[in-house]
Formats: sequence, C-alpha cells, structure tokens
Amino acid sequence: MKVDLVITHAHVLTMEGPGVGFIEDGAVAIKDHLIAAVGRTDELLANIKAERMINAKGKVVMPGFIDAHIHTGLSILRGVAQDINNWMQKGLWPFYKHVTVDDAMKGSLVNIIEGVKAGTTTFCDYDESMNKLVHNYVKVGARARLAEMINEIPHDIGKVPVGELYPFNPAIGERKLKNNLELMEKWHESENGRITVMFGPHGPDMMSKELLLEIREIAKSYDTKLHMHLAQGDREINQMVLRYGKRSIPFLAEINYLDERLIAVHLTEANDEETVTVAESGASMIYCAGSIGIIDGLVPPIIKFLQAGGVGALGSDQAPGNNNNNMFNEMKFAAILNKVKYGDPTVFPASLAMRMATIEAAKAIGLEHEIGSLRKGKKADIIIIDMEQPNLTPVIVSPIRNIVPNLVYSARGNEVETVIIDGKIIVEDGVVLTVDEKAAIKEAQEAAEKISLKAKDDIVVAESELLQFMEKGYL
Repeated sequence: MKVDLVITHAHVLTMEGPGVGFIEDGAVAIKDHLIAAVGRTDELLANIKAERMINAKGKVVMPGFIDAHIHTGLSILRGVAQDINNWMQKGLWPFYKHVTVDDAMKGSLVNIIEGVKAGTTTFCDYDESMNKLVHNYVKVGARARLAEMINEIPHDIGKVPVGELYPFNPAIGERKLKNNLELMEKWHESENGRITVMFGPHGPDMMSKELLLEIREIAKSYDTKLHMHLAQGDREINQMVLRYGKRSIPFLAEINYLDERLIAVHLTEANDEETVTVAESGASMIYCAGSIGIIDGLVPPIIKFLQAGGVGALGSDQAPGNNNNNMFNEMKFAAILNKVKYGDPTVFPASLAMRMATIEAAKAIGLEHEIGSLRKGKKADIIIIDMEQPNLTPVIVSPIRNIVPNLVYSARGNEVETVIIDGKIIVEDGVVLTVDEKAAIKEAQEAAEKISLKAKDDIVVAESELLQFMEKGYL
C-alpha cells in the first residue's frame, strides 16, 4: 500500500482500549487526511511504502489533544484578573468592555497558535463573534468545534449590584441566536469537515426559559450538541433561585434539558445529588481544573461525575482566568488538585488525565468516531513529542513504564515537535508553518496596550485588588 507519510520507531499511545494503548517500536501511516494503519514498525513497513518517512525513535506519537472548552476571544486579556475575588466584576469587566471584535480576533489567533504548539489539535471554542473567529481556525489549519455564546444579558451588566436579578433583553438573545444559526449554515462540516458547529446557550441564568427551550429544539433539528456553562458559580445559583425558586440543575431537569445532547461545563456549584443527576442523564461534563482553581479556589465534582458513569473531558477555559491554554497544564492540574481534594494519591491517575484530554474528550463532544485515538480510518490528528528533554528523561519501559506519568506531571508543551491535523503538518520542529507567529503576537500586543489605556479609569472605579497590589509594589 502506498501512503503519504509513515512515522516509525516511536513509543505509540493509541488511546484505544481501556488505557493508553501503548505500542513499543510503533508506527502510524497516513494517507490523505486519514490514518491508514497503526501497529509495530516492522509489520507496517513490510506492507507499506510512503512518500515521506519520519523516524520518531525516542519520541512519543499520540492523538492530538482536544481542548473541550475554550474562549479564545478572551485571550487578549491574559493575566488581568488573577488572585482576586469577584473575578468578573473587578478583574475582567473593566477591560472586556473595551475589547472590539478586531481585538478579539488578534488575541484569538495567538491563543490558537499557543494551543497548537503545545499539541492541541481540536478546539471547542465558545465565544462571541464566532463568525469572525472561525477564520483564525481556517488560517491555522486547526480542527474546531464551535458555538456562538448566546445570552440575553445587556452589555452594561457590570452595573447590576451583586445579588440583584439580571435584566434580560430579548433582542440581544435573538441577535446572538441568529449569529449561531449563520455559523451553522455557513461553517458546519466545512474545511473538509475540520470545522463543525454546536449551539451555545451561555448558561441557564443568562436567558429566559423560552429562549433556552428554543435553542434546544433548534439543536435537535440540526442533530448537534449544546455547549453550556452549568452550575458555574454561586452567582448563577443565586440568580436561578431568585428567578425560578430552583437551583440550576433541578430547573433543567424539570424542563427536560438534561440528556446526551448537553455538554455541561464546570458544575462547580453542583452538589453530589445534582452531579449524579447530570451524569445519569447522559450529558457530558467538561472539567477546567486550572481556570476554576484560580478563579474560585475550588475543585468541581469530576470524580463523583465519573463514578456515576458520566463521560468527562478537560478544557482550558480562558486566559484571563487560567493564564494559559495548554492541555499538559490541564492534565497536571486535574490530577493533582483531585489528589489533594480527596487526600488520596491514587485518585485521578495520569492515564485518566490523558484519556480525558483525548479519547474521552472526543466522546464528550460527540466526535469519538473521528478523533481522540489512533485507529485506522480516523482523522489523522497526531502529535510527536520529543522525550529527549531534561524534564522527560529518563524514559523507562520496563519493569515500570514511566512515559505517561512523565508527560502528565513533567511536560510543559514545548516538547511537542510535530503537529499533524487532518493529515497536514501544521507544526514542524516546533515552528507553526501556516501563520506568521511573530506578526500575530506583535498585533495582539499592540491591541492589548490600547485596551489597557482605555480601561484605566474603569479599573479605578472597580476598586481592583490587582491595582491595589500594584500601588503597594507587590506587582
């Protein structure tokens, strides 16, 4: 058989079966945009000829990571809202109100570059202006599962005192739903299937019951999923109790919103009973360990969710809350924070963290038939990781194999050498081939500086704790 590319002599992690699917001295063959064969190097080379060969001796070959929840449009504000209470009101909002669509585009591109270079091949991006941001994915060549963030919240919501009921503006919801429908009609299954579209209700507290139900019916008609924040904070729970007399999850259960179509993000405030209810409904859960750890100082109930039979995935969320969008970071945080939470070093092993960034994530977002593992016929989304780095040395395969623990607990992302998406090499020798990285960073930096100048007075009014740290000389 003639193929385009064969990667040989690697430590291959297929993510097939119950664990990581390790193949020693393994090989992967790629033809067009698909995986043509996976197996031992000697077996593949006996039957396959390739246009190009990559000798990956001493390297790991595995599926690209799936970031199951990310807001790339917010990355222009990286690092402006850490180490404070009221993250949204005092940290993000004074800056975000000055961000234009063009600013968001520039930050998003840098964010995608950041993720791809660290091995993320699929981004579940969930943001405003997605009909614009999608062009960044086309340009970079990444796989994207997109949703417009739909709500009925006025732009000046920051003026509403904490604890008071949000006002809804139906015209805003109608416009944002229209944007999501346009995204679906124009971009779903485009770019050889690299771009797919879901619907993105912002949260049960962010819109009327009527709009929630309308979005659900539209998602059914397109047979796609709903990407939604759920029980993401005490603010949300307070809003739901004020408006409906019920917490978020019981409310959604009552209106038949909990099923396999729902991708439930965070569940930070879900109690044990509510967590089990969501898991048993067939909905998936996205756990953003770094973001929720930094913003709220909490560990969402992912272990309880998995124990109840739910499918869980990892996401990096957004740079103003997490500071980076790197799935190595998420795997490490997810494992360590849960070990600390339960006081048990056996909780959340490295293999689980890796599965939740690959094949379990693919299941959670409804793409397990295409991505998430290395198997003949699946899309060729593959990364090659250089293990001959000080932080990943030594590599031991017997009697104990240390490859997966070292990747989860020691890797930083810069060890990713090659990134292949849909059969095309997007990153080679650590360099992005499809866009000018330095130019993208320069444009984002200039945009961020202009936003910061505009936000100066708003930061003072918000009584930002970070500003106080600055004045005291701590930053």
